[in-house]
Amino acid sequence: MTALAKIPVRMSVDEFLAWEPGDGRAWQLVDGEPQAMSPANLTHSALQSELARLIGNHLLAQGGKCSTFTAPGVVPHVNAKINMRVPDLAVACATIATEGTALPDPMLIVEILSPSNQVQTWANVWSYTTIPSVREILVLKSAAIGAEVLRRGADGGWPREPERVADGELRLESIGFAVPLAEVYARTRLRRSSEGGVR
Repeated sequence: MTALAKIPVRMSVDEFLAWEPGDGRAWQLVDGEPQAMSPANLTHSALQSELARLIGNHLLAQGGKCSTFTAPGVVPHVNAKINMRVPDLAVACATIATEGTALPDPMLIVEILSPSNQVQTWANVWSYTTIPSVREILVLKSAAIGAEVLRRGADGGWPREPERVADGELRLESIGFAVPLAEVYARTRLRRSSEGGVR
């Protein structure tokens, strides 16, 4: 039996990256404190994989250097030495020169909001606004069909309130992407329920 590593009280990003908890769970570092992340439910997983596919296909068709990354490490600009958050999805268009854990210069970040992790997810979202390269942040709901988009303005500032999308088209201007919101939910129970299908 493998002994589990003791969870440190506080650590830096470098210490976090060298740490091996040995418990098989995913972790992120929030203000120097390691936080375990619960396994995603099936709706969450379906949304993550479907959006990664849709965006990945779009980026491939566009050509260029942009790529999609699932669950990358992202380091906020504020308190960078003690924070490494893990969003569900990110897009970066810079050339990745080295192999590592932290994604440099993400342009678009996606979080999937579950009822049980709303506070933590929104804390992550606001930390992403401190990253200079981030142009847009998408928050997808997993308990109902809906999304919220934060888009950096021309002056570099962020809006006070996100744009809410309940139906119609989901637009991600940072990558020139648009898709009916229902398509993102196509492989989930939420879409089947809204169409009167099997729950």
